[in-house]
Amino acid sequence: MKVLNMEFDPSEVYRPETDVGKGKAVEEYRNFKEGPLMDRVYNTYLLMHTNQTVEFVQKKNEEYGGCRRLQMSIMEALDLLDHVVDESDPDVDFPNSFHAFQTAEGIRKAHPDKDWFHLVGLLHDMGKVLALAGEPQWAVVGDTFPVGCKVQPSVVLRESTFHANPDMKNPSYNTEFGLYQPHCGLANVLMSWGHDEYMYRVMKHNRFALPPEAFYMIRFHSFYPWHTGGDYMHLCNEEDLRMLPWVKEFNKFDLYTKCEDLPNPEELKPYYQSLIDKYCPGQLWW
Repeated sequence: MKVLNMEFDPSEVYRPETDVGKGKAVEEYRNFKEGPLMDRVYNTYLLMHTNQTVEFVQKKNEEYGGCRRLQMSIMEALDLLDHVVDESDPDVDFPNSFHAFQTAEGIRKAHPDKDWFHLVGLLHDMGKVLALAGEPQWAVVGDTFPVGCKVQPSVVLRESTFHANPDMKNPSYNTEFGLYQPHCGLANVLMSWGHDEYMYRVMKHNRFALPPEAFYMIRFHSFYPWHTGGDYMHLCNEEDLRMLPWVKEFNKFDLYTKCEDLPNPEELKPYYQSLIDKYCPGQLWW
């Protein structure tokens, strides 16, 4: 696979400050201090940071890791996202299905030759179907972080939301490395449970015919304390550092394509169905 050229940022034309008529400036995205949705966002993170423990993550990995609960196609899962509004997101208050198309279309315009990357945009939040399977949103959405080691400074709302988490009382979980070895690799780290890890498991179980970069972006796209905050580098290996530019590239579209100008899914579905047929066709196990 060709190395991504990082000298030119093709998503600059889709950043809000140059996207006339769509409103928000860059600094207004991911505002966790104030805004009309902040009460909902704060409560979601408070529950997440209280309940996401080593024991909880291990339980969920075991519960969902086998992907034998039901069968459905990618388009059926996408339609289910019509009923999911992410309660951790301070930027949008519309169903996640629209966000999937916004992200995918942003990537498609900037990287027209990488159809697999377009599909990653469509797939990236599909694990949020967990919210329709009885899982609370704090166990599905939001930024992810490693459990079993010291919480790093760039974790969202770190100072005010971890006080009731029982792992905070365990000295072995509160050192820089905690359960892990230096540069062990993020694949060997227990991340807080949510839609990233779940969708990665679905893709792996069903053997999606996508490149390793696609699996990696899905698995770690919500790990903002790492790819944006610069923390947890002491746990990364060479593979993580090789993949980091891809995660950063994906994040531009995941974040900056969010706007109230919603796409028409029915117009876009035929193209994305062709990608699904190519890379992950048929009825899949979830």
